[in-house]
Amino acid sequence: MLEKVKESASFLKRKTNYKPEVGIVLGTGLGGLVAEIQIEYSIPYKEIPNFPISTVEGHSGRLIFGKLGGKQVIAMQGRFHYYEGYDMYQVTFPIRVMKLLEIKELIVSNASGGVNPEYEVGDLMIISDHINLIPNPLIGENITEFGPRFPDMSDSYCKDLIAKAESIAKANKISIKKGVYIALTGPTLETPAEYKYMRIIGGDTVGMSTAPEVIVARHMNIPCFAISVITDLGVPGKIKKVSHQEIQKTAEIAEPKLTLIIKKLISSL
Repeated sequence: MLEKVKESASFLKRKTNYKPEVGIVLGTGLGGLVAEIQIEYSIPYKEIPNFPISTVEGHSGRLIFGKLGGKQVIAMQGRFHYYEGYDMYQVTFPIRVMKLLEIKELIVSNASGGVNPEYEVGDLMIISDHINLIPNPLIGENITEFGPRFPDMSDSYCKDLIAKAESIAKANKISIKKGVYIALTGPTLETPAEYKYMRIIGGDTVGMSTAPEVIVARHMNIPCFAISVITDLGVPGKIKKVSHQEIQKTAEIAEPKLTLIIKKLISSL
């Protein structure tokens, strides 16, 4: 794996001669943040050696290099998921590449289903912790160049970045939640019984991504910040049939608030 990561990183360095400070992963319906980036390079995944291809509607499948909030950034406009048939090495491969491109922080977004009865559709939730029920991406031979065999995960989400984001939200009168994200394999949306179980074990929202990316980033000692848009509810009495297209649409409506927070957070780094 290390040689493939190095090959991809070397290709991007030659192609762009760019030194991103912050890595960004954009989730379902949240690719519009790219409109705020002063784009200098836009590279389709299919052109990057060893990169998987994003197959999910709402994920454009491009790697964006440019400036946001006065900082040089690299943004994934579309991520990879276990349910697409990729293994966990492939799902988290771009985070490894970002490390070799020398990012200093990682910012991750997603669309998720709220199981906390206090949440409503359209809410934003800063992730303070996660429960990962997707296969761990560090299973297999450890690459010591990236990190230790048994990385500590007690500070998965950077408290300083969370505090800054909360201050930004308050200053801009954006209501925000903070809670625990549960990562599931998908691609099915959860049954009512599964939603109930997720709440019982300590979750506030559920989704199909993010935790593996954060695990790999923390393995490499990259500070992480993650935020969810609540696009549907798994709360008894509020559960409705929902399609992926409806989830996309809800995420797009909430996106301006998320974009403001991420842009100002990056400018504060």
